[in-house]
Amino acid sequence: MKKILFLVFLLTTMGCQADGLPVTALSAGFHRVEAEVAHTFETRSKGLMHRKSMAANHGMLFIFPDVARHCMWMRNTLLPLSVAFLDEQGRIINVEEMQPRTEDNHCATRPARYALEMNAGWFQAKGLMTGAAINGLKKLPPPQ
Repeated sequence: MKKILFLVFLLTTMGCQADGLPVTALSAGFHRVEAEVAHTFETRSKGLMHRKSMAANHGMLFIFPDVARHCMWMRNTLLPLSVAFLDEQGRIINVEEMQPRTEDNHCATRPARYALEMNAGWFQAKGLMTGAAINGLKKLPPPQ
């Protein structure tokens, strides 16, 4: 029993989702986000594919190994999403609205280090637009 409790404690303190992705707390002003972290080629490639739902104020943060005009698409993604592309300081470059199961490219308008995917309309509903800061990025694992 002690081993089971220790394992539960360990997984809880590591901040991992059931599928093994690390989770981090981010903030934008008074708004908090629990974001799964996609920092490897494999996790960035899979993203939120095949997910049927996502809790409010939850999302996925993509960490890219280079600063570039990254693009996202919605192949095999069942949820409508909004994506904010962020510079190295965590400032929003632009926000794109993305429809499920499409292969349209949604790209950063300038070089970006991160992309934060949230449920559709989240950024607009919170009043977060170009220039707004997303905080909590300094404690993230390095991209691979």
